[in-house]
Amino acid sequence: MAEPLDGKCVLLVDDDPEIVLAMKTVFEETGASVLTAGDGDTAIRMATEHNPDLLVLDALLPKRSGFLVLEKLKNRQNGDKTRVIMITGNQGKRHQAWAKSLGVDDYINKPFRMERLLQSAEKVLGA
Repeated sequence: MAEPLDGKCVLLVDDDPEIVLAMKTVFEETGASVLTAGDGDTAIRMATEHNPDLLVLDALLPKRSGFLVLEKLKNRQNGDKTRVIMITGNQGKRHQAWAKSLGVDDYINKPFRMERLLQSAEKVLGA
């Protein structure tokens, strides 16, 4: 039986290596191929090179925030839309509204359960 995200490419972007490792482990168990980045500039480069199906993006990153990453990626011309789940430790509604205005598909506050993240990924990817 195929895993829910089998064949999907997921780019995980967070500057906390422990969070990246935890997310990477659970996404690999679903059959997804997983790429990782620890800062906003690397996220843009990898998203442009690999055109992932899903981008899991921390809001606050070194070099370029997740919001600025979204603004930059929004302007690129690619046929398929990369789905975006933004994760953040910021509980403010203003950041959530900004993320939604940039087209995120879901917005998850840290700390979160990995099951919640996987459910969101399956939902936004239609898996």
